[in-house]
Amino acid sequence: MEKVLIFDTTLRDGEQSPGASLTSREKLHIALQLERLGVDVIEAGFPVSSEDDARAVALIGSSVKKPAVCALARCRESDIAAALRALRKAARPRLHLFLATSEIHRRYKLGKAKSEIVRAAREAVRAAARDIDDIEFSPEDASRTEPDFLAEVCLAVAAEGARTVNIPDTVGYALPWEFGNLIATLRAALPRSVCVSVHCHNDLGLAVASSLAAVASGARQVECTVNGIGERAGNAALEEIVMALRTRQQVFGVETGIRTEEIFRTSRLVSSLTGIPVQPNKAIVGENAFRHEAGIHQDGVLKRRETYEIMDPRKIGIGAGELVLGKHSGRHALRNRLEKLGFSLSDARLEDLYRRFKQLADRKKTIEDLDLIAIADEATVTARPVYEMVYFHIVSGSSTMPSATISIRKGKTVLKDAAHGDGPVDALYRAIDRVTGLSPRLSEYRISAITGGKDAQGEVAVCLEIGGQRVVGKGVSTDIIEASAKAYLAAINIYLAKKTAGRKAARAT
Repeated sequence: MEKVLIFDTTLRDGEQSPGASLTSREKLHIALQLERLGVDVIEAGFPVSSEDDARAVALIGSSVKKPAVCALARCRESDIAAALRALRKAARPRLHLFLATSEIHRRYKLGKAKSEIVRAAREAVRAAARDIDDIEFSPEDASRTEPDFLAEVCLAVAAEGARTVNIPDTVGYALPWEFGNLIATLRAALPRSVCVSVHCHNDLGLAVASSLAAVASGARQVECTVNGIGERAGNAALEEIVMALRTRQQVFGVETGIRTEEIFRTSRLVSSLTGIPVQPNKAIVGENAFRHEAGIHQDGVLKRRETYEIMDPRKIGIGAGELVLGKHSGRHALRNRLEKLGFSLSDARLEDLYRRFKQLADRKKTIEDLDLIAIADEATVTARPVYEMVYFHIVSGSSTMPSATISIRKGKTVLKDAAHGDGPVDALYRAIDRVTGLSPRLSEYRISAITGGKDAQGEVAVCLEIGGQRVVGKGVSTDIIEASAKAYLAAINIYLAKKTAGRKAARAT
């Protein structure tokens, strides 16, 4: 099976995303992960553009062993010299030359005739070939260049020693079928020893589609970036191209050398260091890419994953897909999650919990495990609470150790106590422990907003471990400290009610 080379330009074109500037050390960190990912070529930078870019190319070249390390240069003597210096210690150096060829670039940017473009390209490749074997040439804005002239330039640089001819859709103008036809024409015209490559931008959202059309037409290298970052709307996304070629391998008949289990880790690393978040609905690596909320989908996935997942998320390094519980979810998904949480459900109890679940789902976008445990506990425990809060008082500040005073009613008795803590909530919980005489372990604490605005209500959910049991309590208030106290007391009351119910059951038997 033929191999499609993956040329990663995250560190060059990807870094050109507004606000995505990387230091040479950050570039090295990503480059080492790209090596683990299994990319064939790493375009490490544009050395003549800055000292740090030159430093990054040199650092990556001396550190990375398996992939080729590539440096970008215009068809200028100074650019080529800077690139070759930066690549001096690279185990597998590659020089990437480029020169614009489209009429609009010739006329308005370069002010050169066609003959001058051909001559400049020839001379640059010929000069560089004296010092480096692996040369790639890109006719910038190739998709808007006259096809006959584009072929002339490509044949000229191939004759001078360019091993790879890369066809950029620089402004994302080409339609996939147009681009595929262009690549087929160039592949037929160029010697078989020359690798035809493509580099597509995403201005019309077609970068991946055009790249795949090019592969189907004979391209054997694809230039792409992790998460699709890059100039303007970005580049073809590496993860989408790789997984499309793998998932539809019978159609394309090619393979890549990418270790797909490293895709998710690489995506998150690039997002973290560039500061560019991955959109939730991003294909392959988005937060929602393998999450299901619709009840029909969840039912299908529970019966057989392939009903609604064409890829195994574990092959991308994500882990198993997730059933997201929300207002669109069905009984099958609810039962599945509750049973995983340790609840045994009869059909009648499932119906009761499903009704409560739907009521909560109308108020919250996503239902989490703490919510489900609370629903199940509330359905089980209906007794009057043992402890009810009367009031609390908090003292806290930058120069004051946080303290809390609390008054709690137990039946007709009002109990009071106080405590210090690491923060206001910790002090409050310590005071409650002193009043109740219990020492629960707080295993989870979560805050979420229920309403918007300055007077928004907040919900606090806590999970406590008491006496070998796990209980969840929830509290709602516009004051997050008050909500925290309510949640803590609710969990304690559920524990005590369960304990009482257990004693009654034991006596009855």
